[in-house]
Amino acid sequence: MRYGLLPALTNVSFTLAAGETVAMIGANGAGKSTLLRAIAGIHTPTAGSIRLEGRDITHLPAHRRVAAGIVLVPEGRRLFPSLTLEENLVIGSVPSRRGSWNVARVFELFPWMATRRARPVVYLSGGEQQAVAIGRALMANPTILLIDEMSLGLSPAVVRKLYDLLPELLAAGTTILLVEQDVTQALRVSDRAHCLLEGKITLSGRPRDLSPSDVEAAYFGLAKSTAGGRG
Repeated sequence: MRYGLLPALTNVSFTLAAGETVAMIGANGAGKSTLLRAIAGIHTPTAGSIRLEGRDITHLPAHRRVAAGIVLVPEGRRLFPSLTLEENLVIGSVPSRRGSWNVARVFELFPWMATRRARPVVYLSGGEQQAVAIGRALMANPTILLIDEMSLGLSPAVVRKLYDLLPELLAAGTTILLVEQDVTQALRVSDRAHCLLEGKITLSGRPRDLSPSDVEAAYFGLAKSTAGGRG
């Protein structure tokens, strides 16, 4: 993956198993968002391939990836500010995707939404807007949910509440790939983690097997770490 002549991702290889949460951590500019956008179909890789259940989807358009079950919660939420909370949710629905997620189910996940369903999202707090962005993605009944920087601009208390919802999403059969600068939160909720540095994976493993010093070295490029192996 390149931006012009500059490589953004180099030899990044990993797998997602059904029903797990995988965290992709790394500093700003490490290539995390580029990776998610490539998986979502917004960027086309210059080399390599992306496979979904064995099927090569490298050149599949973004809207067809959504129909196949790959849905992105983008960095910065990307809501329609003039539309109501409920209208923003409905926009995310995909008629061809069958599943249990609908407006009523999203309201069960976020009970406060029911009383604010007619409020334009521009009047919601940052944490509430992030919840709407997650709810909009769930309306497509995703098989794989890509979450880009969920903690961005939010207080630690709000971030923790949002992350505490992930087990319920997993219970619904959703596989989650999240990219995050908040290393503590990402490692707390993930089954496996990878660290990106300058477009390359520098560390992989289960969070319980990764020492703080290993993570710090991989995150900042302080030393080459082999702990945890490749996931």
